Amino acid sequence: MLVLSRQRDETIMIGDDIEITVVDIRGDKVRLGICAPTRIAVHRKEVYEAIRSENERASRMNGAELESLAQTIRPGPARAQATVKAQGLVAGARQARSTA
Repeated sequence: MLVLSRQRDETIMIGDDIEITVVDIRGDKVRLGICAPTRIAVHRKEVYEAIRSENERASRMNGAELESLAQTIRPGPARAQATVKAQGLVAGARQARSTA
């Protein structure tokens, strides 16, 4: 592990793309500002670990568990609207066929 000393408003560069700046120091807490490209995920370690463990758990789900999960997930507004529209088109097509 590389250990560096920095004062307030001083910066550390990681490669050419990641910049870490000491924003504030209050007592035993240090506030850091991180500038990184959007392709690089930046998380606190506890959040990263939670995401990783949830992804591992999800990758081990069987078909029944996935089907159960699919039943509990509700689509967002845009998808719900598209689903309703598609259902209306299907119903309209069925009705047109039955009257023809």
